[in-house]
Amino acid sequence: MGEKVIEAVRELLPAFRDRAQKAEDARRLPEESIKALQDAGLFRMLQPARFGGIQADPVEFYTAIRMIASACGSTGWVASVIGVHPWQLALFPAQAQDDVWGSDPHTRMSSSYAPTGRAVRVDGGYRLTGRWSFSSGCDHASWVLLGGVVTDDEGNRVDFKTFLLPISDYTIDDVWDTVGLRGTGSNDIVVDDVFVPAYRSLSFADTARCRCPGQEVNPAPLYRIPFASIFSYTITTPVIGMATGAYQAHLEYMRKRVRVSYGSKAAEDPFAQVRIADAAAEIDAAWRQLEHNMSELMRLATAGEPIPMPLRLGIRRDQVRGTGRAIAAVDSLFENSGGRALRTGTPIQRFWRDAHAGRVHAINDPERALSMFGAAELGHPVQDAMV
Repeated sequence: MGEKVIEAVRELLPAFRDRAQKAEDARRLPEESIKALQDAGLFRMLQPARFGGIQADPVEFYTAIRMIASACGSTGWVASVIGVHPWQLALFPAQAQDDVWGSDPHTRMSSSYAPTGRAVRVDGGYRLTGRWSFSSGCDHASWVLLGGVVTDDEGNRVDFKTFLLPISDYTIDDVWDTVGLRGTGSNDIVVDDVFVPAYRSLSFADTARCRCPGQEVNPAPLYRIPFASIFSYTITTPVIGMATGAYQAHLEYMRKRVRVSYGSKAAEDPFAQVRIADAAAEIDAAWRQLEHNMSELMRLATAGEPIPMPLRLGIRRDQVRGTGRAIAAVDSLFENSGGRALRTGTPIQRFWRDAHAGRVHAINDPERALSMFGAAELGHPVQDAMV
């Protein structure tokens, strides 16, 4: 089934390319793009089978995302973020899953995980208040997943959770006006003292242990792998896709370009050829590490084996390096494209802006991820919610 979605997505790529500027101008994805992704089955790739989902291999999901982002960075970003949420909802208690998908299995969720709000324990659940930023695709969703630190009556931190809220419990503040990923509509979510039932919350401690309530009804191996591994590549994969799109656009441009200053065809410049080779190698390396890591995770999960900490740390290492490799490739290609690439509306400058916008996501902090890996290699204990 995953392969069918990939083929359906492939047919949509020309339309996504044509709508890239429309998405930028509107600061959100066109409705026709969202509908096309839904009809193709993209949003159901990681959804549990008991709700009609595909339960696809993560590599298939990321393959589709890379393709989409190679046509339009904003569309790939939203497809990836919205597309991974069914996987996380599958980890919630069964009642939470029924609340969202019981009447409509196509229901979509957006998210904002940084714990910028406040959650206080009360009888039966929590009171949630705050403002959360960067909720990509929120205009196309009717539920939201929000990160929050839980405190006791004295204000002491007792847990870090994801809270699930229906659109009736929050408002969207249209603040998204950026130089990159403009079409993602990553607006703010505002919550004012809302009650969230306990079953609509999920502890990051449980996701780190790969032991979550939803596994009772969703026992497939897909739902026994770490949140941090899945989510981190949900952010890196679109950036790899943007680099792929920049590479394709650069080749097409360079085949026709004449360098007036030197009186020769750009395609004959040996230095330009070297840059192309270097960029291709960086993109391939980033993607092959992703494929290897996801395949290893699924192998262990399928065998019922625990996911060891060295592998988790290696995945985070490779994930931030994958983003770095993609950015290096885009930068090299952009520098090699000449002044005409600066024109508004050209693909190369859009991919350059979008990739750098994706790079600043918190999960792409290379020093943090690499430091954790190095510390563990030297025998130090590592504790982090995103491992």
